Amino acid sequence: MTENSLERTGASLLIKALQQNGINNIYGLVGIPVTDFARLAELRGMKYYGFRREDSAIDAAAAAGYLTQKPGVGLTVSAPGFLNGLTALAQATKNCFPLIMISGSSERHIIDLSQGDYEGLDQYNVAKPFCKKAYRVDRAEDIGLAVARAIRTAVSGRPGGVYLDLPADTISQEAPTADTGIYKLVDPAPKQEPSDEAVSRAVDIIKNAQKPLIILGKGAAYARTEDQVQKLVNETGIPFLPMSMAKGVVPDDNKYSAASARSLSLKNADVVILIGARLNWMLSYGDAPQFNPDAKFIQLDIDATQFDSSQKISAPLQGDLQSILAKLIPAIIKSGYHTSEEWLDQIAQDTAKNDAKFAERIAAGKTNPKFGYYGAIEPIAEYFKEHPDTYIVSEGANTLDIGRNMVGMQLPRHRLDTGTWGVMGVGMGYAIATAIETGKHVVALDGDSALGFDGMEMETICRYKLPITVVVINNGGIYNGVGQVVSNQLGPTTLDPTGRYDLIAKAFGGDNYFVSNYQEMKDTFAKAVESGRPNLINVQIDPSMGKESGHIGNLNPALNLKPLEEAERSNHND
Repeated sequence: MTENSLERTGASLLIKALQQNGINNIYGLVGIPVTDFARLAELRGMKYYGFRREDSAIDAAAAAGYLTQKPGVGLTVSAPGFLNGLTALAQATKNCFPLIMISGSSERHIIDLSQGDYEGLDQYNVAKPFCKKAYRVDRAEDIGLAVARAIRTAVSGRPGGVYLDLPADTISQEAPTADTGIYKLVDPAPKQEPSDEAVSRAVDIIKNAQKPLIILGKGAAYARTEDQVQKLVNETGIPFLPMSMAKGVVPDDNKYSAASARSLSLKNADVVILIGARLNWMLSYGDAPQFNPDAKFIQLDIDATQFDSSQKISAPLQGDLQSILAKLIPAIIKSGYHTSEEWLDQIAQDTAKNDAKFAERIAAGKTNPKFGYYGAIEPIAEYFKEHPDTYIVSEGANTLDIGRNMVGMQLPRHRLDTGTWGVMGVGMGYAIATAIETGKHVVALDGDSALGFDGMEMETICRYKLPITVVVINNGGIYNGVGQVVSNQLGPTTLDPTGRYDLIAKAFGGDNYFVSNYQEMKDTFAKAVESGRPNLINVQIDPSMGKESGHIGNLNPALNLKPLEEAERSNHND
């Protein structure tokens, strides 16, 4: 193949189309039929980051999309590799992260006749239920158009995942010219303003609110609304409650934060303003008793199908969040509205009471002979107070829940976690992309169970020498390491409580630390992060620490096992 013919291949056109649209990073795992495509991408100036599992690579691409507002690009091989990436594709779509997952695939004529191709699978049709849109490119000359459609689909409206099916023949096929169909998109995510009538409707409801509450979702963080939302909060005094990935849109230490008075705020608010948040399972669908049954909801969202999904929305405001807020905030300020001092005092008193209780837990955690989550995470929280421009990625059950409450965020988009779907195994992929896309220090805070999904990506972290500190809270179990009842079997939630996860880092040239009390963690953590080197801290806590399913134990059906367990224990003693 001559250099001129190489320029006309589907592979070259795909690279040109991505670069033309400002996409220069690829997260993936190579093999048949995409290995030379990745090599060519590097030769043409793109950055390729190779992973050990496809799901981690696609998770990384999704996180890149969230952080940059441009679709992250993930690459997989065919069939099994494609299937490994499918969970991450679905996760990105549920989380509203813009992503393009590109997979090599078998030739369509072989698949359609079921002739038994190597790793043959009808990937195009399999992917459709798990993403916003799937596209297959059968002709090299259509690559530019396919990339344009994929980008626009991923970032416009409610962002999400797109699947791009790339048959092996298309990769090497030659188009008529070296620039066939390649172009840069014009305004891929057009602004959308709400009507004046919709804004007036919302303002009228807010003007009559006695106990208003703003709920911030990660959509508010993705849309870069922090300046607008901070103005809204500070000038009206409307208290706000951030969802986990919206922490930092308004600094957590802002005086109008209702985070420590969550239950009281939700139960008593008479007007709830949803900004980039959805009334899904994470907000109990807006139902009583968690919410005031008489509350009126105002929802700001790009997607009208989200309105009335579980509650009546009295004032729907459709559009991109910046455009909505650009019209809504001046109208609220012009109305002269300010939240009543009585409501603010209620929240402040509840906040003070709950903060005092929380402070007691943290203080006890520093000295508790049974070393647990509070003592392990407090040094991280202390570090983030002093170094707010550090990123945190977190997953697990108790590790995620307690860490979210303890580690304050002062800047937007500095916290990533399992999000809407609650999928474990995203931590390493998200952390890697965050380090690459931001160039900042990243802390990956994982439970020992969560790390099991993607722990081999520690090799990826070390190979690229990324400034990532992985903290594994090791209590030897899923939820906790206590639970063996049947004498000749380990309990279903049992893992190795003495496992030395830190040695994974050592195996690949990273730094490793082992700590088992608060002072050791305090002495170690800042040093590990500021080294700028890949490292892993294994935090050994007591196996009894941790409750079933963390904060969402209600979702794990409980069976009455007590009689059987007592009988089993009785048999042990006979």
